[in-house]
Amino acid sequence: MSACVPTRAADSTRPTRIHQPHSPPPTPPRRFRIAGADLSASIAVFLIALPLSLGIALATGAPLQAGLVAAAVGGLLAGRLGGSPLQVSGPAAGLTVVTAELIHHYGWRTTCAITVLAGIAQLGLGCLRVARTALAVSPAIVHGMLAGIGVTIAVAQLHIVLGGTPQSSVLDNLRALPHQLAHVHPAAVSMSALTLALLLTWTRIPGRIGHVLRKVPAALVAVAGATVTASLAGLTLPKADLPSWSSHALAGLPEGPVLGIAAAVLTVTLVCSVQSLLGAVAVDKLVAGRPELRSRVGRSDLDRELLGQGAANIVSGALGGLPIAGVAVRSSANVQAGAVSRNSTMLHGVFVVIAALLMVPILELIPLASLAALVMAVGIQMVSLHHIRTVTRHREVLVYTVTTLGVVFLGVLEGVALGVSVAVGVAMHRLARTHITLEEKEGVHYVRVRGQLTFLAVPRLSRALHLVPQGADTVVELDGSFMDHAAYESLQDWQNAHFAGGGRVELTGRAGNRIAEPASSAHCRCRPWTPWRNHHCEPSAAPQSVPSGGRPDRTGEAADGSAPSGRDGSRGQSGHQLARGISAFQRNTAPLVRGELARLAREGQRPSQLFLTCADSRLVTSMITSSGPGDLFVVRNVGNLVPLPGEESGDDSVAAAIEYAVDVLKVRSITLCGHSGCGAMQALLTSEPGGPVTPLKRWLRHGQPSLERMAAKERPWARLAGRAPADAVEQLCLTNVVQQLEHLRAHESVTRALREGVLELHGMYFHVGEAQAYLLADGDGDELFDHVGAAEDLRRPA
Repeated sequence: MSACVPTRAADSTRPTRIHQPHSPPPTPPRRFRIAGADLSASIAVFLIALPLSLGIALATGAPLQAGLVAAAVGGLLAGRLGGSPLQVSGPAAGLTVVTAELIHHYGWRTTCAITVLAGIAQLGLGCLRVARTALAVSPAIVHGMLAGIGVTIAVAQLHIVLGGTPQSSVLDNLRALPHQLAHVHPAAVSMSALTLALLLTWTRIPGRIGHVLRKVPAALVAVAGATVTASLAGLTLPKADLPSWSSHALAGLPEGPVLGIAAAVLTVTLVCSVQSLLGAVAVDKLVAGRPELRSRVGRSDLDRELLGQGAANIVSGALGGLPIAGVAVRSSANVQAGAVSRNSTMLHGVFVVIAALLMVPILELIPLASLAALVMAVGIQMVSLHHIRTVTRHREVLVYTVTTLGVVFLGVLEGVALGVSVAVGVAMHRLARTHITLEEKEGVHYVRVRGQLTFLAVPRLSRALHLVPQGADTVVELDGSFMDHAAYESLQDWQNAHFAGGGRVELTGRAGNRIAEPASSAHCRCRPWTPWRNHHCEPSAAPQSVPSGGRPDRTGEAADGSAPSGRDGSRGQSGHQLARGISAFQRNTAPLVRGELARLAREGQRPSQLFLTCADSRLVTSMITSSGPGDLFVVRNVGNLVPLPGEESGDDSVAAAIEYAVDVLKVRSITLCGHSGCGAMQALLTSEPGGPVTPLKRWLRHGQPSLERMAAKERPWARLAGRAPADAVEQLCLTNVVQQLEHLRAHESVTRALREGVLELHGMYFHVGEAQAYLLADGDGDELFDHVGAAEDLRRPA
């Protein structure tokens, strides 16, 4: 996109709009409104967040109010400033172990100061726009870290469930467990068991009654059930203790060794950031799975999410709250409850504030054993069987296991560092471990390469290839997802030499599927990363030939004095290039498509859509639509114009194609595609009245309504993904798409099919320089062309 967008007043093609003296008054600003879906979702999230926040505060050893402070700040501040509208932030179970260690070593006030410093570090990372870099961490490391934290939480909370007190480390908790089992507290165990039973069974209640009851969060039911039971039974149990807010401890100056404080800040920053960013990506996936949300909720801005999380941690730490991160359980509940904006996240924070101020007497009735059971269940759930199956399938069990054990026995930062080291070692081992074999079957020599083909494997590859007899039929079977430049050059040099010696070479994958390689002509150098390999060739810089006279040829001349090939006017090498392309097709592409084309030849064409676009040579319709033979019925003309019925003046080609596509081929959609830098639109803008009437001028008169539409004051200008067009040419290209769609609707066959509901129309714009496609948005009346991303629906009606 152009960085410089001219204003409308500066564009001579459109007069400046002037407000009339009696024009209606400006529209008053919209009043703040909260959607009913956001209100109900915020209540559901609040009911989940309240007991979990208290339980996490209990597990860390922090004052219980700290969990409520973090939940309120996370909802209000991170919800307002963050880049993921539907992600809910607050005290997270993934931070429990880190925070507990900090409180044990430095005390509560210093831990709050560390939280503030971590928030400042997050602000710095957000300003540096490095959020995407954090997602480069292997998922096996992240899942291993969360699993290790889950194990640590579960082991520690088990002591409170049994009526005891947890120790400071996992090993100490394991050593003390036999003694704890010998001295269980019956009342604590009974309330913990009741909490776990309600937690596990509430979501499994069958029938209509169950459907209604399941709307109440299981965590709230479990804690409330244990609290009511303990109160009615008069059980003597440790209860939640929320001291007066007047004695609530705020952050103090950090006290302790500088290196230790720095390591603590790094750890909190790392865990908070990674968990929040991964949570934002997960929320995007949840939103993508709900079509009604996709148009209302944009994709997460990860750098803004870091800034929002940083600001929330600064405020939470300063107010004496726990560290904050995006929380998966609350975020998924928010999406599933139907939230449509960040208002639900912020409202849940408001409800937490109200509860912290007005519900203290009720909260102090909650047994600590019930909160511990709830957090223990959350810790167990963090060891996900789905994640274990995923890392096993990707052969990363070693990375997952080392990270988990490192977090459990050494600490979060140490465990993650161990996991990263093992992941790097595994990656290097996979790159270096390449198995190459050579065997002969029925006169064909098979060279099999198992693993990644890097420069480390080039010597072994060369030895195997040079053992193949000259002129022999050879199959090179590649089983790997990566080939570096050194290996590619080595393979290509041998392949060219083998071709020159009369041999044949076929490159295949492990399943035997043929890999299309560049033609072996010395005059064509194709780039291996180019998707349409045999179509994007550049003449190689061949050395100058020396004729018999001994004088090198002059630049720009052939040996016989004729002009060179290509744009300089010679037809010889252009013909050779065409012949080479056809030869490459017969050798590489035809074997792959022959079966499909034979089927189409038998059954006839059944395209799903008519694609009407410009004749510009830079528009490769099959490439930009990822289509193949038989998918598209393509009509191309200068300027992607659709003449109105009865105005063809003897040229019915476009109307005939439309009628044939709609009435005979029964296409379900028609896409009209314009593009950037269209020569026809430039000719329309620069053409002057009068002069000789050429065939091009006669044809371009069908674009005149587009020019008039662009100049009309009462019509809005088309916009490109929310921005103004870069110049008048781009504006006309966009307007032309909209105008030609109206021409298309005027054709009888299209009008009838639209009325019957069997046809859809799409407006599309392709920016050649950006390789970016845009679709005309549906029915908003302001002619907006939106980005087409990987998850967009290409069949959205125009």
